[in-house]
Order: sequence, then structure tokens, then C-alpha cells
Amino acid sequence: MTTAPTPGLEPAFDVEVELAPLQDHGTTRAGHRRVVPITGGRVRGLFTADILPGGGDWQLVRPDGAIEISARYTARTPDDEYVNIRTFGVRSGPPEVLQALLAGAAVDVTAYYFRLSVHLETAAPALDALQQSIFVASAVRDADRVHYRAFRVT
Repeated sequence: MTTAPTPGLEPAFDVEVELAPLQDHGTTRAGHRRVVPITGGRVRGLFTADILPGGGDWQLVRPDGAIEISARYTARTPDDEYVNIRTFGVRSGPPEVLQALLAGAAVDVTAYYFRLSVHLETAAPALDALQQSIFVASAVRDADRVHYRAFRVT
């Protein structure tokens, strides 16, 4: 039997997403739903782009307190090409840490877990290679923004 190669990680791009205040939708049939509007930001690395207003981060707070993250937003490159960015992930940690993050407090990044899978979609021929890889990220939540470093899985 042939052994599959062990994946590695190589730095790919950094993202800073600017956020509007959280909208708490309360408990729906799916669970405790929250939405965080995305107002802007930037991408730097394998490609450079500005994040456009209008995206959002749809969150589901699980009974154990962990937060399932599902965000969608659009970035525009200096050449006026668009990249659709979708992230899926989880943010978890001790209840007091998650509460401090929700309140906008500065929290040590080692006190909680925040990881994402990042999916890119574009019609730009120069960026087509971005669609041929898998990206994962380690993220940080600040009071009015999320920033993450994405890594290409080799």
C-alpha cells in the first residue's frame, strides 16, 4: 500500500475583516443565532484586495458555548477583479473568555480556540490557482475586527 503524503502548511495571506456591532437574533429553531455585519477590510499576501461592505458572519452559539462561524464576503483586487471568500470554523474556550470577547475586551489569543477553513472563488484568470488549494486559518477576535493568517495546505 502506498502511503499518502503528509500535508504541510505554507503561509498564504493575511486578512483583516472590519465588523459592525453584533446583531443577536435570539434562539431560533437552529439554536442561538447571531449575525455580525462585515463593513470592510483588506487581504495581503498571495493576492491583494479590499474587502467590500455587505458581507456577514452568521454565528450559531452551541449549547456548550462554542460558536460555529459561517462568513461570506467579497474582496476586490486593484485590477477590479472579485474574490468571493467563505469561511467556516469554530471559536471556543472557557465561558468567561468567550464572554470577555463578546464584551469587546482584549483577550490573550492563547486563552481561546478560533480556527477556520477558507474557501476562495473567482473568475479572475490571474487568481485561478487560489481555487486549486485548500486553506486553513488561525484567527483572532478583537472588539471591532477579526484578523487571520491563512495557510495553504500542501
